[in-house]
Parts: sequence; C-alpha cells; structure tokens
Amino acid sequence: MDGTLVDSEKLWDVSLSTLYASFGGAMSRETRTALVGASAEETMVTVYAELNLEPDPDAMAESIRWLHDHTAGLFDNGLPWCDGAREMLEALAAERTPMALVTNTQRELAERALNSIGRHYFSVSVCGDEVPNGKPAPDPYLRAAELLGLEPSDCLAVEDSVTGSAAAEEAGCAVLVVPNDVPVPGGRRRRQVGSLAELATSDLRRIHAEIDGQWRERTA
Repeated sequence: MDGTLVDSEKLWDVSLSTLYASFGGAMSRETRTALVGASAEETMVTVYAELNLEPDPDAMAESIRWLHDHTAGLFDNGLPWCDGAREMLEALAAERTPMALVTNTQRELAERALNSIGRHYFSVSVCGDEVPNGKPAPDPYLRAAELLGLEPSDCLAVEDSVTGSAAAEEAGCAVLVVPNDVPVPGGRRRRQVGSLAELATSDLRRIHAEIDGQWRERTA
C-alpha cells in the first residue's frame, strides 16, 4: 500500500520527523531508508535506539499510538496516488480480478487508508498486526492467498520495498517491483518496472506467466 498504491510514506515521514523533533532529535536519511516497509514496532525500536532513549515498553507503545494517530489525521486529508496506481486498480476491477491489500500497517490505520483509496477494489485485506510475523516474513502474503482461495504461485504481488518483496517472494508469489524511494535488488521471482503507468492489465498477466514459467523450468 505505502509507496505502491499511494505515496503515504511521505506522510509517515512527516509524522516520524515530528516525533523525532518532540524528543529533540532529527531522523537521518540513512535511518529513513532502513525503515521503508518496516512495522511500527520495528520502527520504534530504531527510533529509540537512534535517540538513545530508554526502551521502556510502555513508552514505546505510547509513541506508536501517537505516531498512528498523527498519521491517521494526515490520511483523513486524502492520500496522493502513485503514478498509474488508481488507473490500474480501476482496470483490474473492471475485469473482476480478485485483489488483496497486503500491508505491514496496523489495521486501525489501514482502515483510514482504505477509506481514502477505496475498499471496494479489494476482495480481502491483511494487516501486519493480524499475522504472527509481518513482512519480510511470508505470513501476510500466505494469509492473503488463503483468503482469496488461491495458491501463492497463482498471485502477482506488486511491491516497492525490500521487505515487501522478500515477503512476497518467500511466500511463493511472483513479484512485480515498482521501486519508490529505495532501490530493491533483483530476485529469483522478481521483475522491475519504473511505474504502473507503463503497464496494462495484460502486461501484469504476461509478467506473472513469465516469472512462473521460468521458475518451473528451474525447479523441474
């Protein structure tokens, strides 16, 4: 979702920067890059370590709540679409293609995003706080495929982050990488494009077929 469909990472950056400032610090570019695709819990561990704060669980939980509340307020003002994302969702929905929203974002905040994006596009959604392990573990994608009634190998995941791509690939999905702020390395079940605006729905099916076919040849 973040950085793939909507550019909500920028709003998350605003909230993170405000949180850092409240503690008298500033977030480094290196830290922000490392946090792309991370869960809120992983993010807070990094924030507290970088600011040399005592990692008190209650204080960290309160910081996470503040971060979510602040970001939710920004979400309510509308989310900027990534290039070509809305058009692709519309085209896939018109063809009645089943789609799942798979995100490390917690459900409460994801619901606010769905209100802006349009929940009608998605047959199911899976959030980071609804599975034993979030991305980069495969759990979110395995759960999404199960809810869709599909094998992971039948699915094409669209991802923008290192963690998300690793999760989808480990689950057994073909992965279309559309990098946003952070370069994503290649992988055995990955293809990269610069933007969804470059593609039609037929291209997504072709890419999935190519990845799946090459994978079957390697493992035959």
